[in-house]
Amino acid sequence: MTITPDIIGYIAATLTTSSFLPQAILTIKTRDTESLSMGMYSLFTTGVFCWLVYGVYIADKALVIANIVTFILAATILSFKVYNDFLKKK
Repeated sequence: MTITPDIIGYIAATLTTSSFLPQAILTIKTRDTESLSMGMYSLFTTGVFCWLVYGVYIADKALVIANIVTFILAATILSFKVYNDFLKKK
């Protein structure tokens, strides 16, 4: 089997996206976002969205798939963070 740039892209996409799963699962289960940085998650989610747009623009399936999944996870965590920091009654 020959390793092509596409295979490397799919491997990279799988590894980086799956590395984000433990944080997303923990946040969804516990709803605890106290230790998470609003700035970091805002920038990260925006960056992932930009990578998604870029992937669509250059028609790179690995970039598109990975960033759709990561964007959904990051936006979910960011939503919990916004809710907990600004909307939740203490």
